[in-house]
Amino acid sequence: MEGKPPSASRITMTHLVLPQDANPLGHGHGGVILKHIDTAAGMVAMRHVRGNAVTASIDRVDFIRPVFVGELVHLKANLNGVGKTSMEVGVRVEAENLTTGEVRYTNSAYLTFVALTVDGKPSEVPPLIPETEEDVRRQHEAAERRRMRLAMRCREGQ
Repeated sequence: MEGKPPSASRITMTHLVLPQDANPLGHGHGGVILKHIDTAAGMVAMRHVRGNAVTASIDRVDFIRPVFVGELVHLKANLNGVGKTSMEVGVRVEAENLTTGEVRYTNSAYLTFVALTVDGKPSEVPPLIPETEEDVRRQHEAAERRRMRLAMRCREGQ
């Protein structure tokens, strides 16, 4: 199977936060932001495998700063690492105030996806070929997070 670089699947997705996306405080609802994170990451995974991929897990997500109604949310998603049938996608979320032009980091997440055949069975994924030093760093960090996730699953008896 021929490998692919992260740039072949990387995406940026933008969403305008509307009143129906807000919680009672007028902030972008965390669940809505998570849905967009999952969608962006899923597109990256599917682009890499050019097939089906499903969310297996989402690592801890901390909402550092709120997103407000009327702001643009930019989701920058990148494939960080691959296993035999799984992939880690990192998503960085930024909010843009359309009036002032201010862009601020709001949160990020790491998601694990599993590639599936049309029959719903795990499928091998193409290797990831880093192009830059940043890609290499992300790949090493993804491998460490994978080790930690697997160790946690063992402790939990899964």
